[in-house]
Amino acid sequence: MARKRKPPGSQGDPRMYDPDFQGPVAKRSCTDVLCCMVFMLFVIGYVLLGLTAWAHGDPRRVAYPTDSEGQFCGQKGTPNENKTILFYFNLLRCSSPSVMLTLQCPTTQICVSRCPERFLTYVDMQFLNKKDGRYWEYYRQFCKATARPEESLSDLLSYGDCPSAVYPSRPLLQRCLPDFSTVNGSLTIGQRTDFQDGTGSSLTVIDLSKVASDISKILDARMIGLKVFEDYVTTWKWILLGLTIAMALSWIFLILLRFTAGFIFWVFMFGVLGIIGYGIWYCFLEYNNLKWKPQSTIMLYELGIQTSISLFFHWKQTWFSMMIILSVIEAIIIIVVIFLRRRIHLAIILLKEGSKAIGYIPSTLVYPFLTFILLSICISYWAVTAVFLATSGVPTYKVMAPEGQCMHENETCDPEVFPRTNIPKVCPGASCNFAFYDRGNMYNDYIMTFQIYNFFAFLWLINFVIALGQCALAGAFASYYWAMRKPEDIPKYPLFTAFGRAVRYHTGSLAFGSLILASVQMFKVISQYLDRRLQKAQNSVARFLRHCLQCCFWCWEKMVKFLNRNAYIMIALYGKNFCASTRDAFSLLMRNILKVAVTDEIIHFVLLLGKVLVSGIVGILAFLLFTERLQQIVEGPTTLNYYWVPFLTVLLGSYLVAHAFFSVYSMCVETIFICFLEDEERNEGSASRPYFMTPALRNILVKPQWSEKQ
Repeated sequence: MARKRKPPGSQGDPRMYDPDFQGPVAKRSCTDVLCCMVFMLFVIGYVLLGLTAWAHGDPRRVAYPTDSEGQFCGQKGTPNENKTILFYFNLLRCSSPSVMLTLQCPTTQICVSRCPERFLTYVDMQFLNKKDGRYWEYYRQFCKATARPEESLSDLLSYGDCPSAVYPSRPLLQRCLPDFSTVNGSLTIGQRTDFQDGTGSSLTVIDLSKVASDISKILDARMIGLKVFEDYVTTWKWILLGLTIAMALSWIFLILLRFTAGFIFWVFMFGVLGIIGYGIWYCFLEYNNLKWKPQSTIMLYELGIQTSISLFFHWKQTWFSMMIILSVIEAIIIIVVIFLRRRIHLAIILLKEGSKAIGYIPSTLVYPFLTFILLSICISYWAVTAVFLATSGVPTYKVMAPEGQCMHENETCDPEVFPRTNIPKVCPGASCNFAFYDRGNMYNDYIMTFQIYNFFAFLWLINFVIALGQCALAGAFASYYWAMRKPEDIPKYPLFTAFGRAVRYHTGSLAFGSLILASVQMFKVISQYLDRRLQKAQNSVARFLRHCLQCCFWCWEKMVKFLNRNAYIMIALYGKNFCASTRDAFSLLMRNILKVAVTDEIIHFVLLLGKVLVSGIVGILAFLLFTERLQQIVEGPTTLNYYWVPFLTVLLGSYLVAHAFFSVYSMCVETIFICFLEDEERNEGSASRPYFMTPALRNILVKPQWSEKQ
C-alpha cells in the first residue's frame, strides 16, 4: 500500500523515486578540490618540518644528564661513556626555584662513575693523603681532570676544580643526591646529623634535605618514566597477549552477534554488571582491610611524586571513593536497561542486520588493522617531531658565581677562554657552566610556533585517517544495502572499491570535515591550557564561566563528530561535496527525527556494553596476573615497580581494540539506517517501486509507531 509523502518543508524535500539509482553513484567527480590542495600543501610542509627538526634536534638531551661543559654523561663513544652519573660540587646552590626549572645549578657539575660513599673534606684529604696517596685517588674522581692535590683551599674555591667536601650519596635518576636514612626516628646522612662543608662552616642534615627534596620532586617525574619503562620491558609480552585476547573476544562477539544478537546483548549486560560488581566487592575488601589500620604520617622530605602515587592505593578513602563510583555506574546501567528495554529491542534488530552485512563483507573486520597502522604512523611522527623540536638549539654557557655576589653573573661566556679572562679574579669562585640550549637563529625563534603547527597537523591527520575509514566502510555497507538480491547483487570487493573512490574523488571533502573537527579540538586544547594557567587568578564567576565554556566545547565537538560521520555516509552514497552532503544528511535526519532519537544512542549504548565487557574481562585477568594472584596457574612478572602501569595499559588497550572492531559495527548500523531512510523516501514497497530493505528491517522500522502523532 502506498504511503502518503511528507510535504516539503524546512527540513528539505524528500527524495524522489529514481529507477536508475541502485546504490553508491559510480560516476562522480572530485569534490572540494581547493581543500584537497591546501591539505596536500599542509602535509608537505609537515614533512619538511619533521626533516628540519630532525636536522637541528638532539634527543640525547632528554636521555642523558649534561655536565658543566655541555657533555652528556654515559653516552657511548665519548670520554664520559663509563661516567653515567652527574655530580654536583655544591648542592646547596641548587635551592633556587628558578634554577630548578632547568636543573642547572650555579655550581660545577661533572660526570662520575659512582657517587661518594663517605664524608671527606678537601682539607682532610690533603692531610691524609700525605700518609696514604689513595685518598687523592678516591677524591680525584669527583674533581675536574685539571685538579691537583697541592692546590690550596682558596685556589680550589677560586678555580672550582674540586668540591670542598663530599658526602655519602646515592644515584637518583643519574644524579648524586644525599643518601638519607632514618636512625631512631631521626633523619641522618651516613648516621650523622651535622658535618663540615669543607670551608670552615657546619651543615645539618636538614639543610641538605630541603635542597634534595626540591630536586627529587622534579627528578621524580623522570624517575617514574624510567620505572614505567622498566615495567613495560618486563611485561610487554603479557601486554601483547592481553591485547590479542581482546581482539579474539571482539571477533567472537561480532560473529555471535550475527546469529544470536539478543542473547549476546544479555551476555553484554550481565557480564558488565558482573565485572562492576566484582570491582565493588574488591574495593570493599580493600577498604575494610585499611579501615582499622592507622594512616601513616609522611615527612615532607619523603613525599615525592612516586610516594604520592604509591600511597594513593594505600589510603582507605581511595577504595571507598572507587566503591561509590562503581556502585553509581551499576545503578545507572540497570535503570537505563529497565526504562529503555523496548528501544533496546529495536537496536538488537538493527545489530542483526549489521551482522548480515559484515558477514557478506568480512574484509571490513580487517580494516581496523589498516586504521591502526595509519594512526600509529601519525602518532609516532608527531611524537618524534615534538621531541626533536624541543631539543633544538646550541649549548649556551653562563657565568655562575656563589651566593650571587658577582656583577658578571648570568653573562654569556666561553668555557675555553673563561680561565684567561678577568672574571675569575673579580669574582672568586665564579665558573663558566653550561646553562641551556639556546635558540638564537631564525629557526629556533619559531620553535613554539612549529610545535603548535606540529600538534595541529597531528589532530588534522588523525581525524583524516578516521574520516577515510568511515567513508570507506560506509561505501561498502551501502553497496550491501542497495543490492536487491543479497548477496548475489553485492559488487565484488566493495570495501576496496569504496576506499579507492574515497581517496580518488573525496580527499578534499574528507580533509574539509577533519579540518573542522581538528579546529574545534585545537580551540578546546587552547582553552584548557589557558584555564590551567589562569586557574589561581579566577573567582567564582570566572570559574562558572570556565565550566560553561568547557561544556560548550564538549557539545560542539560531539555535534561536529555526529554531523561529519553522517556527511561521510552521504559522500560515499552520492559523491557530493562536504557541505552539500552535510546539508543532505542533516535534512534527512531532521525529517526522521523520531527514528533517529530512538535508534542512534541506544545502539551506541549496546555496543558500549560490549566494549566494556571485553576490556573488563581482559582487565580482570591482567589485574590478577600483575598482582601475583595467579601464580599457581601461570607464573607472571614478579619484579614490577608499579603493577598498575601494565594493568592500565592492558585495560585501555583492550578497550581501544574492542572499540576498533565495534566501531565497524557502529558504522555499519548507521550506514544501514541512513540508507533505510533514503529507501523509505524513494520507494513505497509496491511491485513497481519495491523496497531494498530486508523484511526483518521493514517489520521493525516501518510500523504505525513511527506515525507523526509520536
